[in-house]
Amino acid sequence: MSKSNLVSQFTNGLWAENPSLVMLIGMCPTLAITNSVANALTMGMATMFVLVCSNLVISLIRSQLQAHLRILVYMLIVATFVTVADYMLQAYLFTMSQSLGPYVPLIIVNCVILARAEICAAKKGPVTSFVDGLGVGLGFTFSLTLLGVIRELFGSRSILNYQILPDSFEPWVVMVLPSGAFLTLGLVIGLVNYLRSRKRVEA
Repeated sequence: MSKSNLVSQFTNGLWAENPSLVMLIGMCPTLAITNSVANALTMGMATMFVLVCSNLVISLIRSQLQAHLRILVYMLIVATFVTVADYMLQAYLFTMSQSLGPYVPLIIVNCVILARAEICAAKKGPVTSFVDGLGVGLGFTFSLTLLGVIRELFGSRSILNYQILPDSFEPWVVMVLPSGAFLTLGLVIGLVNYLRSRKRVEA
């Protein structure tokens, strides 16, 4: 694949095929753990690690995959890298691992991972699959972090425990509740759709 095609494959995951804001998949972690930037960033990075590694391995063995067994093989590969990510978090970021709870193991059934395995990794070479995983992973991390910034800022006046808004600002309690996740996600998706529609009109 040419360099321009690789760049396009990478940037698609950031914007045109952003999992959370455009494709609307992988909603469980998007809604559940974006009440803080630290949680969102950690989950995004863990998902990106699993996505890149599983994409690469699936691409390397794609010619050996049997059609009726491919989903099982995908799950085994993804589960292996999720276990690695989970153990790494427990070893080096134990408090964060406890905070994320069951959501790291749930990466195994994340639609983002399985979608990229089926759409890209099982059909294209390792370089393209690696770039695709990196782009989609960064796009997913960006969307989670953006939601985390908005919710933490208005819900506790701070970002990463650094106070940003003045004491005179009354925190919006709703932003740290599950309803705040739906509200924030809806507003951000609305903004993304508006920007995409403007771009189409200008084109």
